[in-house]
Amino acid sequence: MSVYPIDKPLGLTSHDVVARARRQLGTRRVGHAGTLDPLATGVLVVLANEATKLSPYLTASRKRYLAWVAFGAGTPTLDAEGPVDAVAEPAALTHLYAEKVAAAAARFTGAMLQRPPAYSAIKQRGERSYAAARRGEAEEPPARAAHYHDVQLVAFARARALLPDRFARTPAGWRPDPTGRSFDLPPTLMELPTALFALEVGAGTYVRSFARDLGEALALPAHLAGLVRTGAGNVDLANCTPLEALGSTPGLTPLAALDLPRLAVDAATALALRQGKRALLPVTELTVAHEADGALVALVEPRVDENAADNGVHDAAPAAAQGTGSVRPVRVVRAWQR
Repeated sequence: MSVYPIDKPLGLTSHDVVARARRQLGTRRVGHAGTLDPLATGVLVVLANEATKLSPYLTASRKRYLAWVAFGAGTPTLDAEGPVDAVAEPAALTHLYAEKVAAAAARFTGAMLQRPPAYSAIKQRGERSYAAARRGEAEEPPARAAHYHDVQLVAFARARALLPDRFARTPAGWRPDPTGRSFDLPPTLMELPTALFALEVGAGTYVRSFARDLGEALALPAHLAGLVRTGAGNVDLANCTPLEALGSTPGLTPLAALDLPRLAVDAATALALRQGKRALLPVTELTVAHEADGALVALVEPRVDENAADNGVHDAAPAAAQGTGSVRPVRVVRAWQR
């Protein structure tokens, strides 16, 4: 059971990547953990066969991005797909500078409500939002929770072409480095002042909406002029392979990919968890139970119904497991057989 981190190329939808993965891996059971728009590149985690069961847990992880936000033009898709439907007066852009952009962006740190794009995969009345939008029936989905864990202005210039164009992984994340790699970005719609951001956001946070909202905070139309996902949970862009190499590389183990606390359990406890028996484990949140060789056993979480009537499920003995803290009854959320 492997997880395949792909460096998604520009222009492909996440569905396109899954279709190619099915052919290259020789299986129909293929999915992904977190959609990337066609004009975005970078980390797309592809899952095959039994690993598809990990999708909800990998999708829920934090995401890291490099994002180019262009000020002075807005689009209905909120990105460089266009067309331009709002343009700022040239005089309004002359007063835009890095310090002003950084001050406005700093207000986004933390949890808030966000209006998703009309052109998104969110379902409304049983239909993907983008389908209605492409028929000219654009309807912005209701606001939903978003979380910006880190928002950093990396660079600002009067045009995107003047910004750094090579990057490398550093302890602080992917940052400009003249000896690093370049990224494919969509063509610019206009020559506009552009800010480059490093973002870390929670699951379900739309960076296209961030671009629009940041523009609104500065009283300017704005759009996302480029996006690279540099990380998703434990998966970093440095660990990704090109799409064409899928199937020729071993991928990551599920244990390495999951961004959750881990707990090693002995053979007896592993068997009990796989059989759905209650166990006593030192866990305080959703945790990956695994064997010494790294094989997944189960996802477990503390029980909230410790005093519930016994429904025919019998407790296993307290676990011999690596970990600290007092043991407590746990619920098996999902188990994997050997």
